[in-house]
Amino acid sequence: MGFGEIFRIERMRVDPALTQALRSRWDTEANAFVFPWGHMIPSLEDVSQITGLSMYGRAVSGYTYPCYHDLAERLLDLPVERRSSLVPRIALHESLGLFEAGKDAGESEDEYLERLARVSRRELASEPGPQADLDLLRFLVLFLGRLLFATRGDAVHCRFLPLLADLGEVGGYAWGAAFLAHQFDCLSASDRQTSTSGFYPFLQVWAYLHLPALGRGELTRPGLVPIARLWGARRDTRHLADQLECLQEAIDSYPYLDVVWQPYMGEGDEGQPWLVQARPYFGKSVWLHALNLVLPLNLFLTQCSLGFRQSVVEFPVRDRFRRPGRSFRGLHDTTDWRERVREQIENWERKGKSVKSTATIDDAYLRAYALKYGGKVYKSARHQVDVAREVALLRALLLSATHDREAARRETEELRRELESVRRGAGGASTSRGGESDRASFQAQLTAAISRAEEAERHLEDRERDLRFTNEHAMDLQAQRDQYQGELQTTRGDRDQLRIRAEAAKAQVAAMATELAALRVQRSPVDREELERLRAELRLQEGLAQRIQQIVTDIGRSRSRSRSAASDSRATGGTVGQYLVSSSSRRRNEVEERRLQDEGGAQGEGGGGAMLPPPDRQEGSEECGGGE
Repeated sequence: MGFGEIFRIERMRVDPALTQALRSRWDTEANAFVFPWGHMIPSLEDVSQITGLSMYGRAVSGYTYPCYHDLAERLLDLPVERRSSLVPRIALHESLGLFEAGKDAGESEDEYLERLARVSRRELASEPGPQADLDLLRFLVLFLGRLLFATRGDAVHCRFLPLLADLGEVGGYAWGAAFLAHQFDCLSASDRQTSTSGFYPFLQVWAYLHLPALGRGELTRPGLVPIARLWGARRDTRHLADQLECLQEAIDSYPYLDVVWQPYMGEGDEGQPWLVQARPYFGKSVWLHALNLVLPLNLFLTQCSLGFRQSVVEFPVRDRFRRPGRSFRGLHDTTDWRERVREQIENWERKGKSVKSTATIDDAYLRAYALKYGGKVYKSARHQVDVAREVALLRALLLSATHDREAARRETEELRRELESVRRGAGGASTSRGGESDRASFQAQLTAAISRAEEAERHLEDRERDLRFTNEHAMDLQAQRDQYQGELQTTRGDRDQLRIRAEAAKAQVAAMATELAALRVQRSPVDREELERLRAELRLQEGLAQRIQQIVTDIGRSRSRSRSAASDSRATGGTVGQYLVSSSSRRRNEVEERRLQDEGGAQGEGGGGAMLPPPDRQEGSEECGGGE
């Protein structure tokens, strides 16, 4: 029937924090996870590789009824309440020998499961015949309703019972596709639910394979198939709320390069016939059917999972297909889904539509993705990104990169001057000193040091250029804050990489400085004297620059003190203003008087006329600033 492989999956510890974190990223319109790096969708290949369920066959479609009372009593030989779509759980468990087999005190899970299987085998018919078929039918109802298509609560639905009436036809359905549709439906449940129904090992193993850096699973049984048999959930003793918060933070900051889009590359089909039959459905956008669940598999949203570049696509905005409500208790009439969704069933029979892409880069898709989802995806709704702060940090990094580049340029120029000095000394020095070979070696070392300094300067120029580009990009993000939160996240990663590059460049400069100091020690006395003279001149210039900077700083401080003092009170401000006006006018009058005296002296020497009196100036006028 196609269920053999999923029965071989060992018991797995449930990880509710992981399934809830994934569910918080689910977009119901697209039937896809929305992560900071783009869409991701569990596919038919994931189902086939992880669970071993059959993909080949007819769509799981047929009739749904307002009430399954008569059908359940006829096929299961169990009492079912009138107007009910549920099989009594206690009666079903008793018929399979499961009701009385409770867990004993001190009994381990493995021991309990082994005893449970032993009791069930004793209760079930061992020889082919009507009783064996009845036991099998009851078991399939329990298996489909409580495990493969599990829902919340203890109810065991009968909705698949019409497909089980002929046991010989059960293996002809594509149960794996129906299973995936049910997973989509469970992920799309109300946000008020705090748990995710469905077959939880599938989602957990899917996350282990595609997002390994989350570190939630461990490979415990290598070499087994299907893949779910390989993995176990790691134990986490923290509170569920703490686990969930840490997982959401980890997904927000998950490294893009650690995302595994194609985890099954290199995996063979040997010993897996269900995989060989399913391959025609891989890489196809197709409609999935599970009776009244008819949902699209929008694989064109995750072209990266097929080895393509993601092209610009039209994102789904609403469900194209509406189905009746979730309840089966007489809220709708008998429905033949083969007729109602004939077009979608034909799509499944044609094996869907192949996904193709001619894109060479993902930029256009990522821009549209950022516009579509914005802050919902990037750092999510829990963290509002301070774009202004990020832009300020980028500007500070840009200024630091500029200073580092200037320092590298000055170091390179100094090395070049030293090299020219050595060359000039080589041309005018006497050959009797016997240092030609040493000088040539020293000159080669200087040339190599200059080459390394130039390389460091180029690295810093690249860093500055990248930072300028990143800064401009961040400014654009600030203008479109809600739309481009995702690109800001990328900018942060670029900033970290640039910081690493800057630290590496600084380390190179420090190493070159150390090497230069060692070379300076090895020079001849003439070279050392010349370098000492140049160093003294450099120190003199630096001291002069520092004094000028100190003067500018003092002036700025005095101005700031004047401004702060002027703002203390109106009376104090008026006094200071009058003082500034009077002192400014007096200084200007003195300067004007000296200028006129100089002109008068010059005219006297040349036989000129008398000195004119200074022009009248009214203190406090607009020309003097009006006391402001």
